[in-house]
Order: sequence, then structure tokens, then C-alpha cells
Amino acid sequence: MNQEKVIELEQKINNDYSNIAGMVVLKDGKTLYENYFNECTSSSRIHVYSVSKSIISILFGIALDKGYIKSINQKVLDFFPDYKTKRGEKTIQNITIKDMLTMTAPYKYKVAPYTYIKYFMSDDWVKFTLNLLGGKGQIGKFRYTPLVGPDILSGILVKVTGKSVFDFATESVFSPLGITLESNVIFHSVKEQREFNKSKSISGWVADPNGVNTAGWGLTLSPRDMAKIGQLYLDGGIWNGKQIVSSQWIDESTKEHSRWEKLNLSYGYLWWIIDDKEQAYAAMGDGGNVIYINKKRNMVVSITSHFKSNAKDRIELIKEYIERIF
Repeated sequence: MNQEKVIELEQKINNDYSNIAGMVVLKDGKTLYENYFNECTSSSRIHVYSVSKSIISILFGIALDKGYIKSINQKVLDFFPDYKTKRGEKTIQNITIKDMLTMTAPYKYKVAPYTYIKYFMSDDWVKFTLNLLGGKGQIGKFRYTPLVGPDILSGILVKVTGKSVFDFATESVFSPLGITLESNVIFHSVKEQREFNKSKSISGWVADPNGVNTAGWGLTLSPRDMAKIGQLYLDGGIWNGKQIVSSQWIDESTKEHSRWEKLNLSYGYLWWIIDDKEQAYAAMGDGGNVIYINKKRNMVVSITSHFKSNAKDRIELIKEYIERIF
């Protein structure tokens, strides 16, 4: 490792990526770099936003492995038999789990931020989202839903496992990997939500008033936690000799199933596909939170970041600096 290049990297972080909280670089299973910024330490837990989606993807793979779900081609409404569709609705009935995982399900809202206030005020975020699913949009057309949408997947996991997403994730992923989450996080005010987004010390997963965990955001992790998840995927789902999630699911969920044409980005099952040649893919969250896996280089890079609007692309940092150094 070239120390001059490391100094150059850290100068780049301080100048252009100043909201980074922590970073871990693994290669061949060994930690080559670990550092923390903005008064954070290895014990700091940061809200990683949409990285949460990729954790949900892992849980669906495990749910399939365990037989909780027969197929991701099952219809969403099969899991909510008591849900009453609105008059004239003809789309929601045909939406599948796969449509949700690939961000190709249509929604009735046009401008997502308008729905956020009502979403947070709702007592049941799964039902709230089901009420927005469908409409006149086209199934199969990519539409990225950062917050309102993925909670339906959490609702399905609760239905099929008979457990909270928090408990299912803890027993099937977090505990085996040595990742500790303390509790659900339930907001009682807008102030609490804002404090959560800025916090360095809250360990948990956001849930609605019914205790159903969020699927598109709301999870707090450290860079070490995320590096473990990346290494798990790099090693084909095996951790300490135990198969946590099947290699078949990893292969299937990290290849292109849909594409955001506007930005020319490929998408798997709640994972972004970065580079087919290098078999590189990533979990990415708002503000610059990333789990990056490069199979060809046998490398994992995890980055936690405090929220910042229009944060500079971390993949650019990884490819132009980190991969060249390590």
C-alpha cells in the first residue's frame, strides 16, 4: 500500500466527500484500510438510507431458501387477502414480488415528496403504500421509489415468516455475522425523525406504529457491518462455513433485471449493477452510503456518510482512487 496515495485519498475525501463518516476496504478477505471522519468511530452507527433495500433483498433470498415464499413471481396481493382494491383498479392485481424487487411496479403518485408527510403521519405504512400501488402506470417500466413503495416487501416478510423483519434479519443475517442492532426505532415527532437522520449513536431499524420495519430506508449500520455484508456476498453467501443465503440468489439478484434508462443504470433485485466485466455491484443509499462488491478484484468497500443533498458519487471515488490504491 502506497502511503502517499492514501494521503492523497484522504485529502480527496476531506475536499470533495466531506460528509463521509467512515470507510472500510477489504481485499482477499483482509482489512487493508479503515478510517473514520467527522468525529465518528468504529462504534458509530449511521442511517444508511437505501442500503436498507439491499438488506431486504438478502432477506427475500433467505425466505425463498427456507420455503417461506414459493416464488418471486407470486402476486403481491396474494399476501394481503384482506386488502380491498379500489373501484376500477386493474393494475395492482398483477404486480408481483419480482416487480417490487426490480423497481418496475407502477404507483399512483407523480411527485413522491408530496406523499412523505402523509406517509409519516399514517399508522400503517404498508397499507398506505398499497393504496398508492398500481394505477394507470405500466408494469415492467423502471420507476425508482426511494421511500414510499418498498415497505410492501416488509409486509410480505412479516406475513410469511410470522416474525418482525427486525427479528428475522437478526436471527438469519445479523447475529451470524456479528452485527448488533439494539431495537426498533419508532418516531413520535418530526423532531425525532430529524435527530435520527443526524445521529451517530442510534442502533436500530425504523418501524411504523405497528412495528413493521421500513424496507427502503431506516437502518443504521457501521462501515464494519456493511463490509461484513459485502464479504458475505463476495463469498457466495457463506460465513464461517455456514450458508447464510444461497449463492444462486446472490447470482440472480446481482445481475441486470431492469434499467433506469434516464441515468443508464442497471438494477438487479434491490442491488445496483455497476460493472458486468468486473462483476461489480453495490447497495447505495442517499448521501453517499455504499456497500461495493467487486468480484474480479475480490474487493469490498463500505462507506457510511451523513446525509447531504446531491452528494458526490461514491462509485467514482472507489473506481478512480480506492481501486487504484488497493
